[in-house]
Amino acid sequence: MDWNWFNKIKKEHPKFWKKYLLNFEGDLAEPKRYVVFDCETTGLDFRNDVILSIGAVAVIGNAIHVNDSLELYLKQDLYKPETAAIHGLLKEGKEEKIVEAEAIIRFLDFIKDAILVGHHVNFDMEMINQALKRLEVGKLMNDNMDTDAMFQKLKGYQEDQHSSLDELCKTLKVSKSDRHTASGDAYITALIFLKLKSRLKIA
Repeated sequence: MDWNWFNKIKKEHPKFWKKYLLNFEGDLAEPKRYVVFDCETTGLDFRNDVILSIGAVAVIGNAIHVNDSLELYLKQDLYKPETAAIHGLLKEGKEEKIVEAEAIIRFLDFIKDAILVGHHVNFDMEMINQALKRLEVGKLMNDNMDTDAMFQKLKGYQEDQHSSLDELCKTLKVSKSDRHTASGDAYITALIFLKLKSRLKIA
């Protein structure tokens, strides 16, 4: 057998990835669906740290759709006590936990072709992309928006200037209840996003 020829055969994608890709074959649905999401992780090194939980909620128009939301907790093969003090997720906590692969598949099924929104969203997207890499598929194809970048634009700050989520909450008068949980931070970020979206006149 010609193994060089055999190795050039296009790899067959798993069903979950084919289903995800189908979302991008037509035009973006109207009205636009945004998904505001947040990942709690073992640290800030996307190459070596992993996702502990994912929280996400949909925004359509000028409303947060709490009935269109997602909350996932992942099994902790990598546990760091120093970060557990921040996010509060214990290795043997009471939350029902699923393996990373199942969590990522459920996340893709939830977001579909939505525009992804987050505070410093590139980090969260890269964490998802690293998990997708472990599943031997491609990267997220969704457009994205960063609430930090939106805030800098609103204030006329330099592009390389950054603000924390806490700073935006204080400036925009958004309550910080349930801070440092994925679902809580996603909801807080959604509130911030709506205020910025309105002030920047984004549809």
